[in-house]
Amino acid sequence: MKLYLDDERTEPEGWTRTYWPDETIKLLQTGNVVELSLDHDLGDDTRGTGYDVLLWLEEAVVNGFVPPQRIVIHSAKCLRQSTASNVWQRKTGGRSSTETACVRSYRRA
Repeated sequence: MKLYLDDERTEPEGWTRTYWPDETIKLLQTGNVVELSLDHDLGDDTRGTGYDVLLWLEEAVVNGFVPPQRIVIHSAKCLRQSTASNVWQRKTGGRSSTETACVRSYRRA
């Protein structure tokens, strides 16, 4: 399964979209996620961010969980997505591939 966490953007074809970290984590726990794309900022920080999913993954990997083969952090806020990616690489020792994509979202007036 390819999993796409984002509160605004439409998921790419062939991906399953989640809106909140708890939904994403529940699907990750199945062990069936091979690719994960995370937005950092979601519409309601009290419900969590994409970074919260990375924190969950960090703890899960320490306890033997095998992370998705590929993780992409997409965000309109480049500094946050870069920071999240760097933290993940340090914590996992590069055991899964991560990419970052600074995504800009524009709306027509």
